[in-house]
Amino acid sequence: MNIAGFDIDFPITDPTWIFLIVLVIILFAPLLLNKLKIPHIIGMILAGVLVGEYGLNILERDSSFELFGQVGLYYIMFLAGLEMDMEDFRKNRVKGLVFGLLTFCIPMLLGIWTSMEMLGYSFVTAVLLSSMYASHTLIAYPIVSRYGLSRQRSVTISIGGTAVTVTLALLVLALISGMYNGMTTPIYWVMLVLKVTLICLVIIFVFPRLARVFFRKYNDAVMQFVFVLALVFLGGGLISLAGMEGILGAFLVGMSLNTLIPKVSPLMNRLEFVGNALFIPYFLIGVGMIIDVRTLAAGGEALKVAAVMTAVATLSKWLAAFVTQKIYRMSANERKMIFGLSNAQAAATLAAVLVGHEIIMENGERLLNDDVLNGTVVMILITCIISTIETERSARRFAMDDLSSGAEDRTKEKEKILIPIANPDNIEDLVNLALVVRDNRYRDGLVALNVVNDSSPGTSEEMGRRYLEKAAMIASAADVQVDRICRYDMNITSGIVHTIKENGITGVVIGLHEKSGMLDSFFGSLTSNLLKGTYREVMVARLMMPVNTLKSILVVVPPKAEYEVGFSRWLMHLCRMSSQSGSPLKFRADAHTAECLRQAIDNIAPGVMASVDVVDDMPFNEMMSVTVDAEQLLVAIVARPASVSYDPVFDRLPSVLKNFSSSSLMVIYPEQAERQDVMSFSDPIGNQ
Repeated sequence: MNIAGFDIDFPITDPTWIFLIVLVIILFAPLLLNKLKIPHIIGMILAGVLVGEYGLNILERDSSFELFGQVGLYYIMFLAGLEMDMEDFRKNRVKGLVFGLLTFCIPMLLGIWTSMEMLGYSFVTAVLLSSMYASHTLIAYPIVSRYGLSRQRSVTISIGGTAVTVTLALLVLALISGMYNGMTTPIYWVMLVLKVTLICLVIIFVFPRLARVFFRKYNDAVMQFVFVLALVFLGGGLISLAGMEGILGAFLVGMSLNTLIPKVSPLMNRLEFVGNALFIPYFLIGVGMIIDVRTLAAGGEALKVAAVMTAVATLSKWLAAFVTQKIYRMSANERKMIFGLSNAQAAATLAAVLVGHEIIMENGERLLNDDVLNGTVVMILITCIISTIETERSARRFAMDDLSSGAEDRTKEKEKILIPIANPDNIEDLVNLALVVRDNRYRDGLVALNVVNDSSPGTSEEMGRRYLEKAAMIASAADVQVDRICRYDMNITSGIVHTIKENGITGVVIGLHEKSGMLDSFFGSLTSNLLKGTYREVMVARLMMPVNTLKSILVVVPPKAEYEVGFSRWLMHLCRMSSQSGSPLKFRADAHTAECLRQAIDNIAPGVMASVDVVDDMPFNEMMSVTVDAEQLLVAIVARPASVSYDPVFDRLPSVLKNFSSSSLMVIYPEQAERQDVMSFSDPIGNQ
């Protein structure tokens, strides 16, 4: 074809133009569909239909779509496992199992009956066709992720049920495929079960250990990203070698790395960004390219098969969601979310129809004929549309409910965490610590500060600005904005205290002072003066390893800590750290404080992994007599003088902590009631 003097042949085969057209679709489809109020995912699929072989024939579904599409499919399953709330998953694992069995059995039973009675297929064909109804793909999961609802109970149940039903559907596919490949001997099935079980155990137990060691030794962003992707495709490849679909392996890898990649972290942001920007859209466009909408216009048997398949798949998934709702007395919107996530047919469905289409029976006919193949792609299109619309509606309702329920919280003081920066060696540790304790409902709330002493400007100011830029880059990689402040003051402590007052800071995260000589104190004069100059919460940390690689957090709480003004705030910070890093909290406290801890955790973070070791009538220094291994974080909750929970032993805290010189350590001074600074003869500048 000659256009404006240029010879252009369709479909386009030049890789440069193929990639450009795909990028244009990814860029402009959401912009157009936002105006039409249509979910982005549908736009990608419809765009694939338009430019594909059965549309305008602009692009051919070549090897690039197969490659990137496979990556996108793995990415969807991997992110689904990675973003799950594992504690909530453990609590709802029975519900997920029940839903998984329902969403497998109901489509199987209804599908076998309709396939044999309405379409006249044989029993084996009906079973394979029904397994296609039973499986589903979390194609609408990016919608859930975009709304920040990955920890909703209905989402967790849907994901757990997906793992169950996809596994069972793939087993049916392996069984029928084995029947026609002559692999029906008992030894074949025994070996299949053994191989799959062994590989699953390797993914669940070996992969996290490899990742933990790698993350501790290498903090390079590119290396960590590539390492995670390598594990995803290694897991998928191993499962494929065992005889199952690789999507199961990708999902298991996501679950196994769940606790090692905090939800708000630079690595998580990179993983989501690359997947949502390129690989997942590529997969969706590729799905659209195999859909031949002309089969609908042709009518006849193909239209009948497509109508029956779509109706049975949609009805059976709705019934499974409805029964689950009634069993567990869930809300109507939770049912809609479960139905929306579980209705889309794509990954395992495509695998099953392609395998069945290649099987030639003894009478020379295909196990799944051309009508089923065409009906499948039509079913994929319609179920994906229904899935995305229902999920979008449900997600918006959840988001509106969250806004309504959180109205009272938003009237309270918004958190702002200050990170004073002076040592380049601990910038990354302090910023990452602030990221896991901050309120992740907001994209700001962090303030990085560098104080330049009036007596030494020039080089100190330039170096401080570089430190602030580094802190901002680390946080921006997690999609969090950092306010940078570089100020002159008479001394560092005074600069920090003034910044706290001027910017409404609610908490401070600082690094543990490194002793410079025999006469130097354990905490240093900066920390001591800071505690005198502010009533806000102060967290003093020394991290020997990245926060996300910790295995547990041991917290020693003094008696009467529950009466401090900042009790709920520091407890919330530790609960967020536990939730983000997957590290269980282990408290040591007396009986009354332990009960208050349990009640407070149930109110502010009911899903967090926490246990309490009750130790009555024991001085604080003896409570600190614990064994801390290299993979634990020891947290000591102490108090300033004149506080309710103050203990004179706090003055000797350095001698208590000297036994933990090689351990990750954090000392938290809870927020106190606001007081007026008192100027005295012995302290003429007001503790600054």
